[in-house]
Amino acid sequence: MMVNTSGRVSGQRAQLYMPQFKENDTHCVIFHYYGASREGSSPGQLFIYVKENNSPLGVAVWNSSGPAFQKWQQVELAISTFWPNFYQLVFEVVASGERGLLAINGISRQGHQCMNTPHFLHIKSVEVNARQTATFQCTINGQPKDHVNYKLWLQGIGGREATLKDTKPVNSRRYTATFDIVNTTKGDLGHYRCIVRSEKGVGVSSYGALVVKQPPIPIAPPQLTAVGATYLWIQLNANSINGDGPIIEKEVEYRTLSGSLIDSQPVDKPNHKIGHLDPDTEYEISVLLTRPNEGGTGAPGPPLRARTKCADPMHGPRRLQVVDIKSKQFTIRWEPFGYNVTRCYSYNLTVQYRYTANGKEETREETCYDILTASPQHTIRNLPPYTNVSIKLLLRNREGVKESEELDVLTDEDVPGAVPQESIQGSTYEEKIALRWREPLQTYGIIKQYEIYYKAVSSFDPEFNLSNQSGKVLKFSNETSHVFTSLYPGSTYSFTIRASTVKGYGPPAITQFTTKISPPRMPGYEQETPLNQTDSTVTVLLKPAQSRGAPVSVYQVVVEEERPRRSRRAAEILRCYPIPIHFQNASGLNLQYYFAAEFPAARIQAPLPFTVGDNRTYDGYWNLPLLPHKSYSVYYQAVSTANGVRTR
Repeated sequence: MMVNTSGRVSGQRAQLYMPQFKENDTHCVIFHYYGASREGSSPGQLFIYVKENNSPLGVAVWNSSGPAFQKWQQVELAISTFWPNFYQLVFEVVASGERGLLAINGISRQGHQCMNTPHFLHIKSVEVNARQTATFQCTINGQPKDHVNYKLWLQGIGGREATLKDTKPVNSRRYTATFDIVNTTKGDLGHYRCIVRSEKGVGVSSYGALVVKQPPIPIAPPQLTAVGATYLWIQLNANSINGDGPIIEKEVEYRTLSGSLIDSQPVDKPNHKIGHLDPDTEYEISVLLTRPNEGGTGAPGPPLRARTKCADPMHGPRRLQVVDIKSKQFTIRWEPFGYNVTRCYSYNLTVQYRYTANGKEETREETCYDILTASPQHTIRNLPPYTNVSIKLLLRNREGVKESEELDVLTDEDVPGAVPQESIQGSTYEEKIALRWREPLQTYGIIKQYEIYYKAVSSFDPEFNLSNQSGKVLKFSNETSHVFTSLYPGSTYSFTIRASTVKGYGPPAITQFTTKISPPRMPGYEQETPLNQTDSTVTVLLKPAQSRGAPVSVYQVVVEEERPRRSRRAAEILRCYPIPIHFQNASGLNLQYYFAAEFPAARIQAPLPFTVGDNRTYDGYWNLPLLPHKSYSVYYQAVSTANGVRTR
């Protein structure tokens, strides 16, 4: 072949296709090429391609470079092909745009090895997983000591080349060359061959296949089949994958939702139980699949998010203690607990307490909100003072409840309640009042004493000076009565009773009682002689009486006929006539006395003479004349009236 580059533009090509060869072995193709240029520059380049079967032209295994030497040069091609259907040599000249010529002559194919060019015995195909390093090893027939003078490289059909990694001698006539293709991808798969170039020619191996497999990745996440507090049952769901098989190993990888890896476990069944998990915790579970060879484990498949159930709390609150006690409240504190006790992130803590008040048992429950601090506590309020309260804490989550031990607390004493108003009773007399009461219904402690304050607030008798009628009495807790003496008759007294404990006095109970009025105190007469006396009249001196608890309302003069049966001793007894009797009624009833006169108190402010038997009427009473020769006793009495009560 002769190519005249004169008049050709740069890049124009001329190709010579050799016949197809079907022999399988190492052959030596020898040819001579010639280059000439008037100016001494290169008229173009000569490329040699080796095609297997009907593969693309690929990349040249040899090319000429540099200026034209204007002489024939010999080149050897050591072609090692094994088991293709056929191979074919292609000579190509690419014009440089310079005037000149390139020629090829004397092409011969020898059925033996080249004498001056090393050749390859074989190359092994390689299968790797993506992102791994593919290592090709070529065995070269040649002097190991000479390989440093050769250029070795690995050439793929797509044009990718890998440079030599290292060489190792096998014996005195052979050595191996190793080439690495790092971080392989699907784009690297295909056929590669080894090329060695010497000064005399080039050796070309047959092709070895590079197979790049994609590690398998499940398309869908695993499926959840059962949930417990410390386990999850899953179905791997690994039949559909992205990537290449075969799958030789399956793993389950799980981590908490925060991202910290917990563990990975090999799995040999479609269903798998993941145990020893934390309750009420969300996990991400992925399946990893592995195919043969290094790097065959694919990335984790889509994750399944699943949360374990809550578990029963490990135990109830512990070390329950009282840190503050008052009369109506107390504060309790307990040992703080964490997730290892609650075994659930959603839980609540309540306090249950019971006590007896007013004979009725009360049971209540409250929510504790202070549960996350280092010293959690809760205050129970609105309790009755001095009352035994039984209390316990309940730790609840969705799965169960655990109780603390029960604690008995006695609330502090408080001031007592009021003395029952209805229990206060008083027995009244003219100059004393006997007071009785009961202890408060709510003592709220131990009653120490009672305080009774009394004071005169009013009197029927305006003559009394009430300013000195007050005082205070203290009684022991076992004394619930007292007699108040030296009181004024007809006077109203206010009594204020309070019970006390060590905390002080409770609210007062106030009541009033009124002493009975006393009969007026009559002036002394002591055998007084009448002022005047006739056959039918007797004149006596009426003196004013002294009131005792109520003003004197009227004075009454009573005449009693003395009869023989009446003894002298009986006549000296102080007489009182409560029922007024007119003379006419006394005669009909055969009574010995009758009322002769009645005067309003205002008429007798000073001693007043009065004639008994003057035959006059006084306030409806007839003062009839006395009968001669009869004996009479004249009585003079004062009447006080107050609040519907009359006393003489």
